Amino acid sequence: MINCVYIHIPFCEKKCKYCSFCSFRALKAKDEYINALTKEIKFFYKNEKLKTIYLGGGTPSLLDTKDIKNILKNFNYSPETEITIEINPHNITKEKLKNYKSLGINRISVGIQSFDDEILKIIGRNHTTKEALEVIENIKKTDFNNFSIDLIYGLPNQDMSNWINTLNMAVKLNPDHISLYGLKIEKGSYFYKFLPKKLPDDEMQAKMYETAINKLKEKYIHYEFSNFAKDENYFSKHNCAYWECKNYYGFGLSASGYIENKRYTNTFNFKNYIKNPTEKIYEILSKENKIEEEIFLGLRLSKGIDFNKINYKYNINLYNLYKKEFDKFLALNLMTRTKNGVKLTQRGILLSNEILCEFIKI
Repeated sequence: MINCVYIHIPFCEKKCKYCSFCSFRALKAKDEYINALTKEIKFFYKNEKLKTIYLGGGTPSLLDTKDIKNILKNFNYSPETEITIEINPHNITKEKLKNYKSLGINRISVGIQSFDDEILKIIGRNHTTKEALEVIENIKKTDFNNFSIDLIYGLPNQDMSNWINTLNMAVKLNPDHISLYGLKIEKGSYFYKFLPKKLPDDEMQAKMYETAINKLKEKYIHYEFSNFAKDENYFSKHNCAYWECKNYYGFGLSASGYIENKRYTNTFNFKNYIKNPTEKIYEILSKENKIEEEIFLGLRLSKGIDFNKINYKYNINLYNLYKKEFDKFLALNLMTRTKNGVKLTQRGILLSNEILCEFIKI
């Protein structure tokens, strides 16, 4: 059963300097894009009752309400379905928020990134702190019961002082969910070609992350490496499906999906997608690949991995397969035992890249 859907909307007013995602300024092409997207959905989607729908990008909030409506009408969902839309503070009005609610959208993810206007300019964001605060106020007035904000640490000109200011502002605003991401300069981004000055080093990034964990855990559950929620009701159900290796559809330019032992990716070429939106590149995962993914993704979660579930699912003894690795990290206090498995300690989370690499056997 597939009951989770990701929909990629690639349009942006401008591309942020840290962004390497598939996005561009071409809103005039939205109609032909939505037509192609609809063809893809109708070809693959089997009218399953959905638990989650996630509209990501890009900037989905650039679309008109009627565009969002035309996309959502292709799916079978109910008031209980978690429907998330990513928004940019620069192009959101009270009317749009009310319209989203009327369409059944019940979760808003706001791309804040920083509450420092100087840093926002440096990274190419087109909103100000004032706009961000106004949008969050409007979200509350529209009675959205579930909203999240995104923040980035390790940004140019960012020091511990203004990072703490951003964290304090975030907590004061009282969102239901907060996502934190360390800046990664990746191929395809402006910063990859033109490296910014005054970048915090890896040690400072780690300190910023640890500071955020210690600050936010007073009020939020740190349920995944990058994600914090007031309680379990505000966990991102859609993202949890990824981390728990569940099946999901991915629709749209550059979107990826996972069905049984097949992962697929759509083309990144806009013209090719418009011409043939049903063409996909498939990768068949071996049993070993899938077990590794269970470890990589499961250890991202604060609850860790459940040996019993994985053993039953793959007819294996996971602890015996990785006894050397598990014993090593337990002895180093980078992992700790749970009732049915293991999870990373806070120190283990900080060293997670090095730890997870040791679980690659092929």
